[in-house]
Amino acid sequence: MTQPAVEPQSWPCAVCDKPSRPRVHPGCEDRMRANLEALPALYRALADVLQPGRRGGGPVVSGTPGSRMPGGDALDLRARGGIEGVVGGWARDLCERENWTIPDYTSISAIVDWACHILTVNLSMICDEHPAVKEMAAELRKTAAQAERLITGEKPPRRITVACSTDQCHGTMHVTLDTPGARCPACGEQYGHAEVLQLPMAERRAAA
Repeated sequence: MTQPAVEPQSWPCAVCDKPSRPRVHPGCEDRMRANLEALPALYRALADVLQPGRRGGGPVVSGTPGSRMPGGDALDLRARGGIEGVVGGWARDLCERENWTIPDYTSISAIVDWACHILTVNLSMICDEHPAVKEMAAELRKTAAQAERLITGEKPPRRITVACSTDQCHGTMHVTLDTPGARCPACGEQYGHAEVLQLPMAERRAAA
């Protein structure tokens, strides 16, 4: 007797939480790869933002206490702990998990290049196995987007506060138009990109 066809197993994508047969959607993996490939060039391009008269920033000068120095965001991303801290931290985590040797680079640019390379060439394994791939994807996306905005002078996307639609839940989430998805911090309900953008604004629901 012919056995009925069995549907392939499906579960939420480990990055965007939408139903997916692979652990990470191919599109989510491609976006991680694109960010990793872009970050070394973005790191170098940020040097221009620190030059006087360049778009997106100016010379780093002293300001009044509590004020943000012109070019300070670009300086933060180029300093140790900026782009280097994000990709270098994830690359070192991967090497420690796999018992690989971590090179003793001292220059920030060399660490950025090495980290982006080792994460890119092992991205398929990361998507298949790494328990924090969602956090990695989010940090890569956020860092690359911040660098691109500083280089182009583009304003950051407007953030809005939306209300969870679950009954008796009063949780809220802060989202933008490019938010891949969000989880309600109050009840744990997960929303995909399209779903979270269709939620009512929290202020409107509270006034109703």
